[in-house]
Amino acid sequence: MSPDMNTLRKEEMSPVKVPANLPDLVRATFNKAKANGDVNFYPTQVAVLTPASTPFQLRFSPSLANKPKAPPSSSSPSSGHEKKKPFNPFENPPPQLTVSPIGPSHTLVLNKFAIVPEHAILITRTFKPQTHLLEADDLAATHACIRAYHDCPTEGKEREELFAFFNCGDHSGASQPHRHLQLLPVTRMRDGLAYEREEHAAWSVLANRLTDPVTDNTRLPFATFAEKLSLDMQAEELHAVYRRLYRRACNAAKVGAVGMADEELFQGEAKISYNLAMTKDAMVVCPRTAEGSSVLDREGRDVGKLSLNGTLLAGTALVKSEDEWNVLRNDPEQLWKILGSIGIPSEDASTES
Repeated sequence: MSPDMNTLRKEEMSPVKVPANLPDLVRATFNKAKANGDVNFYPTQVAVLTPASTPFQLRFSPSLANKPKAPPSSSSPSSGHEKKKPFNPFENPPPQLTVSPIGPSHTLVLNKFAIVPEHAILITRTFKPQTHLLEADDLAATHACIRAYHDCPTEGKEREELFAFFNCGDHSGASQPHRHLQLLPVTRMRDGLAYEREEHAAWSVLANRLTDPVTDNTRLPFATFAEKLSLDMQAEELHAVYRRLYRRACNAAKVGAVGMADEELFQGEAKISYNLAMTKDAMVVCPRTAEGSSVLDREGRDVGKLSLNGTLLAGTALVKSEDEWNVLRNDPEQLWKILGSIGIPSEDASTES
């Protein structure tokens, strides 16, 4: 066994240390950063669509079109021919966006451009590629944050829950090369849902429904692979679940992974684009073949493109123009059709194990 594996086995015996008041800490940091202009928050309108009887949030932010551009790449002033270094927002995160260290290898920061309030990002403290497979400590740190939200006292209110997701590969919605998982408080994902129209009760996190045999009557048009989790799982157990799901996704994508040795399948860059979702109850992997698809009006005119990242496994989608918003609200089946175009058709993966 390698020295690294020995170290991992020793470290996993100790739970990842997370502040007990993590939800309050994230909330306070977000509120202060928003008040000081350090976070750009984009309010949204929301509707719950039910294509194929599956509730999906559709959100629209009119102000998102004005989102600032990323800072330009940096280069050495001594030579105009040197390769420019891309800007990395996670290399030295500003203190006003930093929430807390999470264990020995991760830091929790705020998303500077938030659609959902209190959107946090779990980054590796040293650079690791977003394109490579997740390691046991990535999953353990994420799981520790999920557990901290669930365990935080709520004074008689419903327990706080987290939805975590990871985008990997060209078709996944990934945008930053520095490894990071994203964390969304489920209560804030419900912001704007109308009680009087029963939207609040209709929508729940999709990932959880994919592992529940009682409530899972969901028949998605894209393949997903899921297993149940529990709050007492250790890093190595979480990593084993992840590797099983990733292998099944690779098999479904027919990338030559069937029978491939672990050393080849799990080393280096991922063999497929995929999204991962984690909650306290479930881990889900969704292989991706496209980031999105065009939205067409009744006359067949292209009014924009709906792009989807790991939040699709929560059952949410975001549009950036009013035309897209109006078309999809009036034609929910088109959302279903787009969902069927971004991954492996579920019927094609039904025999994969």
